[in-house]
Amino acid sequence: MTYLQLSAVFLAVAALAAVALCVAARRTPHLGALALTALALLVLTAVFDTAMIATGLFHYAPGPLAGVHIGLAPLEDFAYPLAGALLLPALWTALRARRSRTRPAARQEEQV
Repeated sequence: MTYLQLSAVFLAVAALAAVALCVAARRTPHLGALALTALALLVLTAVFDTAMIATGLFHYAPGPLAGVHIGLAPLEDFAYPLAGALLLPALWTALRARRSRTRPAARQEEQV
């Protein structure tokens, strides 16, 4: 299995989980904030992965890589921050929706 295949599986699972969370919550995260967060994470990944690879903290075997790099960071490294940018806001939205559904019941109990 190549790094690209592993990254694609990881990203697909995160995307499916994000969609399932949004459907269950009947809400979606703010798409502008999601896009801005994803962009920031991708830029930070490019900068810091390049710095870490340049200093020799780690390296990749060239065989399983796709061969596309941004700076010194291989393309496969960008799947994980993108998955986080998809999954975490969806989880946050689902938890907030759940909290807002349970809050009215708690208020009724306080009034009794």
